Amino acid sequence: MIAHRGGGSTAPENTLAALEAGLRHGYRAVEFDVMLSRDGIGVVMHDPDFGRTVPGTGTIAGTDVADLAKLDAGSWFSADFAGEPVPLFVAFAEWCKAHGTWMNVEIKPAPGHDTATGRWVAETVRTLFADESDAARLPLLSSFSAEALRAARSAAPELPRAIAFEGLPDDWEQQARELGVLSVHVDHKLLTPALAQAVKAAGFGLFCYTVNDSERVRTLLSWGVDAICTDRIDLLAADFSPFP
Repeated sequence: MIAHRGGGSTAPENTLAALEAGLRHGYRAVEFDVMLSRDGIGVVMHDPDFGRTVPGTGTIAGTDVADLAKLDAGSWFSADFAGEPVPLFVAFAEWCKAHGTWMNVEIKPAPGHDTATGRWVAETVRTLFADESDAARLPLLSSFSAEALRAARSAAPELPRAIAFEGLPDDWEQQARELGVLSVHVDHKLLTPALAQAVKAAGFGLFCYTVNDSERVRTLLSWGVDAICTDRIDLLAADFSPFP
């Protein structure tokens, strides 16, 4: 069970406050997004444009990291989180490492920045985890962008990778094998028992997003799904059992 964007629906997404919320709810695994600032530094953000989780107009790729770090990424969620900053990826990852929280790092490049983002994330994770001897503790680098995953593989081939889709295309297995990924990530609404069986039979891990209902979680686990990403960390236990 993995907390979506750090803390699901309990705190503003992709913030340190979200990580703290996830930990309070017993979650020791999180998924979050990384894109690059104008000066080439990774920040934890999902949207390439301002307006939804940070105020004003502008873009992440068009703004220097020092200015991004001053933005209020909490007020949109509630007044209780006013002033919560946009976190830098390194600080975010170091918090997770210090608290024993496993990371699914989604490489979320702004348009036109796929290669640079994939390379930067992989190189930075490699440096941060240079002393890690347990492969199971390494962050999983995922992306919808094959270009970003190729760049990540070139920069740090030893790091585990995953390819994300909405629905599985006909050539999903060819793409997964070409990119050398460990797992395949899909929108649970577009998954069927037959597709789940095909992914598992091909030897890949299977990850579903974003599942917020306990009965649906049970169904997916019965199909062989390995990991569930959820917003409802307040309703679904981190040690969720498929058995009543």
